[in-house]
Amino acid sequence: MKYISQILNIALRELNIIVRKNHIYGFCMVVFPFMLVLFFTTMLDEGIPQDLPIGVVDQDNSTTSRGLIRNLDAMQTSRVIYRFANITEARNAMQEGKVYAYIYIPDGTASKLLAGRQPKISYYYTMTCLTAGSMASKDMKTIGMLGSAAVGKAMLSAKGASPTQIKAALQPITIDAHMIANPEGSYNYSLTTVFVPGILMLFMALLSAYALGMEMKFDTGKEWLARADGNIVVAIIGKYIIHALIFLLVIFLYQYYIFNVLHFPHLGGTWSIVRLTVLQVVSSLGFGIFSFGLMPSLRMSMSVCSLWYVLSLSMCGSAFPIAGMDPPLQAISWLFPLRHYWMLYQATVLNGFPVIDVWFHLVALVAFTLLPWLVIRKVKNAMLNYVYIP
Repeated sequence: MKYISQILNIALRELNIIVRKNHIYGFCMVVFPFMLVLFFTTMLDEGIPQDLPIGVVDQDNSTTSRGLIRNLDAMQTSRVIYRFANITEARNAMQEGKVYAYIYIPDGTASKLLAGRQPKISYYYTMTCLTAGSMASKDMKTIGMLGSAAVGKAMLSAKGASPTQIKAALQPITIDAHMIANPEGSYNYSLTTVFVPGILMLFMALLSAYALGMEMKFDTGKEWLARADGNIVVAIIGKYIIHALIFLLVIFLYQYYIFNVLHFPHLGGTWSIVRLTVLQVVSSLGFGIFSFGLMPSLRMSMSVCSLWYVLSLSMCGSAFPIAGMDPPLQAISWLFPLRHYWMLYQATVLNGFPVIDVWFHLVALVAFTLLPWLVIRKVKNAMLNYVYIP
């Protein structure tokens, strides 16, 4: 009972600091996360980029070429907004950033198609922006294939081929593709679910280091420890239980919004979501406390947390697969909590696989939670003896 009353006493002290004395906590725990969720879910609400600006150089100006252009404009991700007189104008527009791609239809395309002389249609796209360039090139390639298929169908039909024979000639092999876990190919499902948790984990780590740094800065660490009779474990639990509860509430509200309002796919049950959320919060708080204990400085500990979690957005494997990285980087990826969070999320929540399949990532997050045990004596020593240096 003694320890419980001490924990409650310290927790109330921390709650008073958060609510009344330091409004940075309120912004980082509530306001910024709300803005973050709203930003990502609104920016990606269409699922994929749409109406990317495309240019056309149509020197054939035939019924066939105009039909190809109309089909390209009808694509979901492309929109023909410029018609250029020559390639030079189109290239200049791409260099100026007005279009992501342009298609060149030379003179005589329709006549060569009808004569079976295989005309060439060229398309150019910028890969400076990888997503936009890939989508634009995919649409233009599709248009080229559809145009040749239409001509082939007309020629075979004129020769008396049946619909079944025409289909077999134009598409000898039928592809049965399945987009597992994200059938719509939505960027919202794949990016929001890693960027938002990643930045929230950054906030948690920063605030956990910041809370200890502020105790040392204003020389209140001795009073904080006195409330726990010098027991640093009780002091840490009492201080961070409020942080954990607030962040748990914020993240649960975020998950309710994406899973129940926006209907993000999740084959895993409620327990998988709750388990992962708890691990997300405690591992981030643990890493922040460990950073401060490793370097008992407000500035240095927060800098370490910022660097580590910003790098984790690239090292978690959501944008670029870990298997495609060099072996040293594959090994280093294990040192980032977001990597383990992402693996657990896509396995247990997104796909509904049993946690035993990724048990080592669960153990890794537990290890990050226990990191403060390695430096807990140093944290206590810093509160009692260190002098704050800006």
